[in-house]
Amino acid sequence: MQALADYVGDSFYLAKVAAKTDRQTIVFCGVRFMGESAKMLNPDRLVLLPDESADCPMAHMATEEQIARLRAEKEDLAVVCYINSSAKLKSLSDVCVTSSNALKIVGALPNKNILFIPDANLGGYVQKYFPEKNFFFSGGYCPVHAVLLPQDILCEKQAHPQAQFLVHPEARKEVCELADFIGSTSEIIDYAQNSAAESFILGTEPGVLYELKTRCPGKNFYPVTPVCEDMKRITPEKLLACLRDKKYEVTLDKALAERARLPLERMLELAK
Repeated sequence: MQALADYVGDSFYLAKVAAKTDRQTIVFCGVRFMGESAKMLNPDRLVLLPDESADCPMAHMATEEQIARLRAEKEDLAVVCYINSSAKLKSLSDVCVTSSNALKIVGALPNKNILFIPDANLGGYVQKYFPEKNFFFSGGYCPVHAVLLPQDILCEKQAHPQAQFLVHPEARKEVCELADFIGSTSEIIDYAQNSAAESFILGTEPGVLYELKTRCPGKNFYPVTPVCEDMKRITPEKLLACLRDKKYEVTLDKALAERARLPLERMLELAK
C-alpha cells in the first residue's frame, strides 16, 4: 500500500500535508481518526477511506464524563489529546499532540495540570520530562503496543545481541526502559538510517518495515509487535474500489468538526 501512496508518514507529517493540500479529493489509507483529522482540516474537500470499518480502539478510550469531572476538580487544567483519537475526544480537548511533538507542545503550555488522553503510555513518557506539572490519565492504550512485554525484548536481545532496540512511546514504561532509542515512527526511521548499527529490534507496528527497508538497505530488522489488524484492512483492491466508486466518505457533524479542528490547529501552530 505504501508504494501506491503520494505521501507516507506519521500522524504529524500527514496532518501537515492534509492542512496544506490543494487536492479536491483525499484518500486516507489508514484508520478512521486519520480520515477525520483530514476532514476537519479540509471541510470542503472529499475525504475517503478505503474501508469504513478500519478503526483504532484507543481512539475511543476516554469519556466525556472523565474530562468534565477533572475540569471541575482541577483549576488550570489543559486537556491534551493524542491525535490518535476520535473527533469527539478532540472536540473536548484544548490541544492535540503526536508522538513526535508531544514534548514540545506540553512544554509550551502554561498549565500546571495536564489531562493526557487517551494513551496513558505516551502520557507517562511525556510526564517524566515535566516533573513540575501534575499529570492525569484516562487509562487508554494501544492494543498493539500494550502486548509487548519486557521478557519479549530480553528474548530478542539474547537472540540478537548486537541489535539495538528501537521502541515507540506507546509501549509500556518497563519496555521503554530497555530501549536504546524511544521515538515516533519518523524518528525511529531517521535513527535507524543514521545509526552505525546494522541490526535493530523493532518495538512498533511492523508496517514501518517498508520505509525502513527502503531507506536502510543492508540493515536487519526484527519486529516484536503484532500487526495492527485495523490498518491491515486497507488493501490495493479496496483502494481501487474507493477511487472508482467514491466509497466511504468521511462525514462529520459541522459543529463537532469545528470544535475538534481547534485543538488540531493549535497543535500545528505550537509545533512550528
